[in-house]
Amino acid sequence: MTVFQPGLVHTPVTPFTRDARIDYDGYAKLIEFHLKHGAEAFALPMHAGESVSLTDAERRTLLEFAIRQVKGRVPVIAHVSDSGTAIAVARAHHAEQAGAAAIVATPPYYWTPPPAMLLEHFAMIGSAVRIPFFVYNAPEEMGGVKMTTDLALKLLARLENFAGIVDASLDWQFMIEVISEARKVRPDFQLLSGTEYLVSARAIGAKGMFSPLAGIAPALLRGLYEHCRKEQYREARKAQEDIAAVRHMLKKGGVASLKAALHAMGRDCGVPRYPLLALGEAERGRLADQLAAMTALRSEPRGW
Repeated sequence: MTVFQPGLVHTPVTPFTRDARIDYDGYAKLIEFHLKHGAEAFALPMHAGESVSLTDAERRTLLEFAIRQVKGRVPVIAHVSDSGTAIAVARAHHAEQAGAAAIVATPPYYWTPPPAMLLEHFAMIGSAVRIPFFVYNAPEEMGGVKMTTDLALKLLARLENFAGIVDASLDWQFMIEVISEARKVRPDFQLLSGTEYLVSARAIGAKGMFSPLAGIAPALLRGLYEHCRKEQYREARKAQEDIAAVRHMLKKGGVASLKAALHAMGRDCGVPRYPLLALGEAERGRLADQLAAMTALRSEPRGW
């Protein structure tokens, strides 16, 4: 299997119109913005893209649209997760047929699955396609359900296309252990950071990063990524601290804060779908003021 290295992966939001329909014109503009500002790959629709608020038909159409818009300029990783294994398998089939370069899936956290259930779920998804398959590990988002090193090793034994783990756990001990043990079995096994805390992840062995904040501060993230890629960790420290400040600023409001920040940067992508609530006017104003006051963001692009 050809080694697929995603690199700096942008995970865009999903723009909506005022009547909560997908804004495909806005999505095209957003994709072009990300391509212009350093995306080496896309992963979509991830949680920042409100994947759980999209119907199955919408997710398929959105993926097809994105692949057509990208026109092969960078790889597109399709998010195929679902609590039902057969549904996730069908999405994986569709993604491969639509031209996705790889797929990524989270645990079916709704069922709080034990390890044996997780193993079969992931094995069935991965074996449904020939393209690389990544597992997204984010216990904080997944009700505490998480990957283990033992599970990763069992998946490696079952799946030739199990390419790696995208880890958002910030569990450095797990990340060190899994990359060390997995590479004994498959030397090209990859660890990707699922958050923008790249300095520590890269020092451990992460080769890439999934970034929802790339829509807000692409220049800052590119600088962080390049320093880490060259193992210039001292030089990367300031960018890491600035990105951490942005993450902290947006953490409480989640997708609502992310979309409000995009609006403040001149890239209106609408508001979240229910049940997520948009920030109120006062909250949006405070967030815009905070972003404007950040020296690190003054060189970032405004508008499209």
